[in-house]
Amino acid sequence: MFQTEFNKTKNLLSFIFSGQVTPEETRRWREKLTEVLRDVQPGFTLMTDLSGLDSMDLGCAPDIESSMEALDEAGISRVVRIIPDPRKDIGLNIMSRFHYDPRVRIVICNTMEEALRALAGEAP
Repeated sequence: MFQTEFNKTKNLLSFIFSGQVTPEETRRWREKLTEVLRDVQPGFTLMTDLSGLDSMDLGCAPDIESSMEALDEAGISRVVRIIPDPRKDIGLNIMSRFHYDPRVRIVICNTMEEALRALAGEAP
């Protein structure tokens, strides 16, 4: 399952992945992302919460990679990821190196509290 939210005031895009995520779901997520990216302003931040993720099918990778490229083209400046279990990284850190500009700052947090501090500009 996935959830996408955009806070226009904060220029903050949020993705929440939970349960078992399939390629069908990431295709729908990517389509939703296309709509949401119309509203973001360059310099936006992305918060990705994987704390409820059980597993993600390997077939989801192409959708994630193309989404990263779309986010990069839209002007993403920072990514804050909540990954309480490093085994649930699902390859995002490696994919980021290839699909985000090196200027994009990536912060990995263990909890939502850490992520909120990172979003507020404090060190996680």
